[in-house]
Amino acid sequence: MTTLTKGDKAPYFSGVDQDGNKHSLADYKGKKLVVFFYPAASTPTCTTEACNLRDNFGRFKSQNYELLGVSADTQKKQGSFRNKYDLPFPLIADEDKSVINAFGVWGPKKFMGKLFDGIHRTTFVIDENGIIEEVITDVKSKMHTEQILK
Repeated sequence: MTTLTKGDKAPYFSGVDQDGNKHSLADYKGKKLVVFFYPAASTPTCTTEACNLRDNFGRFKSQNYELLGVSADTQKKQGSFRNKYDLPFPLIADEDKSVINAFGVWGPKKFMGKLFDGIHRTTFVIDENGIIEEVITDVKSKMHTEQILK
């Protein structure tokens, strides 16, 4: 599970979004980057979180932030999610879990009494030089923007 903490160098990553465009950490040098990991596109809590970020996207842009969502969903599912909710930021389709594992957010979870491996809803705020400014593990989907921009 997540071993990255505030002050760590963000891991190098490279992933493909819903449209087949490649994104890597180097693409965001000089900008603040929010990388938010969510378990599955179009599920209720993930939708609430993504829509909260969408509704406040102007606030992020005005403060020089870029946003990237990441889940293990297919490009098609990520594209449907983005289109259905008019999300203005890319969604990485990390089917091989390379980005998920680089950030350490895959591990054991419990849901309705069952134990299974999955993505832990976690957000990383990375500064202009690739250093992690914040790791949010207790994501409040309805107020996530406030948690990030506090």
